[in-house]
Amino acid sequence: MKVSTKNNFIGEGVMLLVTLLWGATFVIVKESLADISSMLFIALRFTIAGLILFPLMIKYKYLFNRQSVIAGCIIGFLLFGGFATQTVGLKYTTATKSGFLTGSAVVMVPILQTFIEKRKPTKGAIVGVFIVFIGILLLSSGGNSILKIFDELGSNFNIGDLLTLICAIFFALYIIYIDIYTKRHDHLTLIIMQIIATACLAYFFSFIFSSVNIEATRIDFSNKLIFGIFYTSIFATLITTFLQTKYQKLISPTKASIIFSFEPVFAALFAFFLLNEKITNLGYVGAGLIFAGLIISEVLDKILSKDE
Repeated sequence: MKVSTKNNFIGEGVMLLVTLLWGATFVIVKESLADISSMLFIALRFTIAGLILFPLMIKYKYLFNRQSVIAGCIIGFLLFGGFATQTVGLKYTTATKSGFLTGSAVVMVPILQTFIEKRKPTKGAIVGVFIVFIGILLLSSGGNSILKIFDELGSNFNIGDLLTLICAIFFALYIIYIDIYTKRHDHLTLIIMQIIATACLAYFFSFIFSSVNIEATRIDFSNKLIFGIFYTSIFATLITTFLQTKYQKLISPTKASIIFSFEPVFAALFAFFLLNEKITNLGYVGAGLIFAGLIISEVLDKILSKDE
């Protein structure tokens, strides 16, 4: 039991670090997109990460087999779908709102998990998810009065917000399939294959988007762009993908999704200090509810387990 508790603590701590690193990317990517097309940015981001991992791919090539390569490509497709819709969406919405809407993945994970894994979430997780959902709702409102929450959500909704909600679905599926495949295959194989798959898909869609005039492929190197590519490829791609793939299996997907709900809080903080994006009074309440959701899900499960 002590080992399990220690593993849970390690898993939760690592996932919180991953979430912090992700939170900073909203501001960094939004700033970078002024100098590069979205698909090319994703392609370069994952190409650099892939090149760094290439020597490991050669050294441990014996770990690669047909099943693990297919699994890596599947989660790579989901990872690309999440980053692609999120990155394009950032062109049309604020970094703060993008973080909030991405956080809605926390609500989708237990729902999708019920259909995919036939695994029902714990009572504590259900309560925690409900509280987090309310928190995200408050965070995503543009007003200061609870009576105007739905009016604000409707009036401020745009194509960038829609793409970001789609991104949340991709990330929810990614969380679930990470849980499934890391229990069946070597984590290094999955890390390398998903990064390669994401880079290849980004180059492919960059060509397609340019061909049909959806988005012209462009790049104008600047200090912000160079830093953005460096940070996202090393810290927000390589390091976070490694940590998530290796350590997420120590905790349940529902609990992982609740921890990931801290991402909009971190995104809002970075956006406030770096882009001067404001958070509303209801936003502060929402941030508090997200923290409360995580704590309550932990405490309630422990209380219920003792009663049983």
